[in-house]
Amino acid sequence: MQKRVAWVTGGTGGIGAEICRSLAKAGYQVVAGYSNEEKAKAWQEEQKTAGFDIAISYADVGDFDSVQKSHAEITEKYGVVSVLVNNAGITRDATMKRMEANQWRDVISTNLDSVFNTSKACFDGMLTQAYGRIINISSINAEKGQFGQANYSAAKAGIHGFTKAVAQEGARKGVTVNTISPGYVATDMIMKIEEKIREGIRAQIPVGRFGEPEDIARIVVFLADEASSFITGANISANGGQFMH
Repeated sequence: MQKRVAWVTGGTGGIGAEICRSLAKAGYQVVAGYSNEEKAKAWQEEQKTAGFDIAISYADVGDFDSVQKSHAEITEKYGVVSVLVNNAGITRDATMKRMEANQWRDVISTNLDSVFNTSKACFDGMLTQAYGRIINISSINAEKGQFGQANYSAAKAGIHGFTKAVAQEGARKGVTVNTISPGYVATDMIMKIEEKIREGIRAQIPVGRFGEPEDIARIVVFLADEASSFITGANISANGGQFMH
C-alpha cells in the first residue's frame, strides 16, 4: 500500500524537524519544505543517519508560483498530498512606532500568505480523493497578542480565521482543517534568549517548563490520523497553561 504523503513547510527547523520525524514514524512519506538548500541537504543527511528517509523540496512559501512548482514536483514524485502542515514562519519584531513596512510585509507573506498558497495548491487534490488534513501552526501570541509583534500576532491570528472558513468547505469531502497554537517551545531560538529573560518567561508557565518540539508534533500526528475525522475548524492551544481562554 502506498504511503500517504505529508508536506511540512519549514520542515527543517526545530519544531518542523520533529513534526517530520514523528510523521515518518507514523508511516507517512514526508516531504520537508525548505528555503536554504545547503542547510536542508545537510539536515536531510542527518535524518538519514538517524534512520529517517525524509524528502526535501524548495519553496519560497510567500510566493504563489514557487509553491505551485514545489507542489507539482512533490505530487509527480510521490502522489497527492494528503497531509499539509503549515509550519513555516519568521519574526521581524518591532514596536508599532518603529516597525517598517517591509517588516510587516515579510511576516504577513511568510506566515499568512504561505498558508493560502500551500492550501490552494493541495486542496483540489484532497477534495478529489475525499481525504485530507490541513494542520496550521499558529501561536499563543495570536490568541493574546504580544508587545512588539503586531505583524506576527496579526499573521498568526489570521490563520485562525482561515482555518475556520476552509474547514467548512472541506468538511463534507473528508478534508479537515485545524490549528495548533504553541506557547514557548525549547527550540534554539528560545534557548538563545538571555537566561534571565528566559527564566522570566518560564516563570509565567503554570506547568513550570517550556514545551518540547515533541509536544507539538504529537498533536500534529493525532490530527493527521484518519480517526480524527470529527475534529475540524478547531484550535488546540499547547502552551502549558500560560494562556487559558
